Amino acid sequence: MTMDSNSMTMPMSDPNAWATAMNNLGMPPIPMTGQPLMPDFDPNLGMMAGITPMNPMMPGLSMVPAPLSQELPVIKEIIHCKSCTLFPPNPNLPPPATRERPPGCKTVFVGGLPENATEQLIMEVFGQCGDITAIRKSKKNFCHIRFAEEFTVDKALFLSGYRIRLGSSTDKKDTGRLHVDFAQARDDLYEWECRQRMMAREERHRRKMEEDRLRPPSPPPIVHYSEHECSQLGDKIKDDGKFAEAVRVLLTWLERGEVNRRNANNFYSMIQSSNSHIRRLMGEKSQHEKEMEEAKEKFKTALAGILAQFEQIVSVFQAASKQKAWDHFSKAQRKNLDMWRKQAEEIRNMHNEQLMGIRREEEMEMSDDDMEDAPDSKDSEDSGVLQAEALKEENDSLRCQLDAYRNEVELLKQEQGKNQPMRSEEDSTHSQQLSFLQQALQGMQKQLLKMREELKQREAELENSLEDKQQLKSQVQNLKESLQNLQNAHNMQLEMSEQDDRGSEESANQTSEATVSTVVSCSQEKEGPTEKSPSSPVHSEREALLVGIISTFLHVHPFGASIEYICSYLQRLDTKINPSEVEALLSRLPCTFRQELTGVGASLEKRWNFCGFQGIKST
Repeated sequence: MTMDSNSMTMPMSDPNAWATAMNNLGMPPIPMTGQPLMPDFDPNLGMMAGITPMNPMMPGLSMVPAPLSQELPVIKEIIHCKSCTLFPPNPNLPPPATRERPPGCKTVFVGGLPENATEQLIMEVFGQCGDITAIRKSKKNFCHIRFAEEFTVDKALFLSGYRIRLGSSTDKKDTGRLHVDFAQARDDLYEWECRQRMMAREERHRRKMEEDRLRPPSPPPIVHYSEHECSQLGDKIKDDGKFAEAVRVLLTWLERGEVNRRNANNFYSMIQSSNSHIRRLMGEKSQHEKEMEEAKEKFKTALAGILAQFEQIVSVFQAASKQKAWDHFSKAQRKNLDMWRKQAEEIRNMHNEQLMGIRREEEMEMSDDDMEDAPDSKDSEDSGVLQAEALKEENDSLRCQLDAYRNEVELLKQEQGKNQPMRSEEDSTHSQQLSFLQQALQGMQKQLLKMREELKQREAELENSLEDKQQLKSQVQNLKESLQNLQNAHNMQLEMSEQDDRGSEESANQTSEATVSTVVSCSQEKEGPTEKSPSSPVHSEREALLVGIISTFLHVHPFGASIEYICSYLQRLDTKINPSEVEALLSRLPCTFRQELTGVGASLEKRWNFCGFQGIKST
């Protein structure tokens, strides 16, 4: 056991207690001076059974061992240090409670220290557990100790519950009960996370190396186009064994855009050579199909021969089961014969079903070919067509089932003709099976006829629905034409009514002008001057009313108003008023209305003002 140099000369008041404690822990007893108390100590002969002996040369090993099993009782002895004494807790008390261990914990919390405890005392007590990197002591009776290694924390927890006394003093300030627990420190968590990240990086690197090792090699790169490579590729394309590799290179060249006017003929010849392989591939396909058909026929023939031999074996067992031969066998022989007969019949039936399945598949393939040859002239999206196709498929399936039942009936008849019935029970079962099959056959035929009738009805309904659809389309077209005619007639009526309104307005304007002219002429005759008066800027009574209304509106707006504002007011009275008409009327009366520009820049605005009171003076 290694110890600090400052603790090598510690006095020890009770060396026997120290030796007993070390012996119980499976360690060679060593005093504070560093000399072994028992030279011939055997660590395997500890007083406590079940404790694994510890290597005294382990780095950081001190008087406190690694965490021991909770099932075994740990005997704690009095520990004497240089300036204090540690008394063990009552062994009957439960072990002190600790919090959950944080990941990478190297820091412990030590509470219950004496008030007069110093950092030197803490270093003396806990320095024997391992190397201490930092001690943070509080003004109160606790501190935090950070060790260099994680396993030393378990040794420090061994001292939890000990009572400490400084020297031989009995003062309360010199005594305390130690409580050691795990502490959560940011430095410990950071170091632990760094180790975890390093391990993750190593794992990723190892996994990447493994993936690189197991990854298949990359395909060779495709060469670029050249005249030499083109000539070699043309020879390879003509070779049947190298065609697959050569056509891949040709495809890559075409996708890269290597074709131009100079080498177009070369590419055309290579494509032509590729096309010449189609006949070879079709010939190989037909040859393989022929071989497959031959193999199927051979298999079917062999299966039929095997089935015939099974029939003979079953006939042998049936002949042996007859009364004149059956009575001469013993009981055990009869049992074996009966068991063998049942096995032979089961195998015979299994092979018979396999042969029937092959024939059924051939018939279904033939029916599928017939269906593919028949052209489908109807729309697949129509619901009636889909129903018709479903009925056809069901019809084919029923026909296949009907053929299968017929084959089974024929086989049963052949078996009945070959093998004479042995017992009346077998005759009754065969007759029942035949009757059941005949009934099922009749039912299937009736169902097939019914399905055919339904198919014809559905086809008739489909034709009727198509005719109705055509009629509805023609009716919709007629309705559209009639609607278009009505719209044209309505538009013509609107135009005629607008022309009538315009004519009435013009006649009214003419009458009003005539009256105004008569009034003016009468007034001129009364006044006496015979000179011809100039034409009036107001052409109609409606314009005169507008002048009056606009004058009243602008009189209450001394700062003027825009033409849009004026028109919005006038349109409340008459919706037919046009802004251009109003603006033309105002511009014809310069002595009554004056246009001014207000604002600067983007806020520049044209406003009309009433100036009739100034204009009467000037006129």
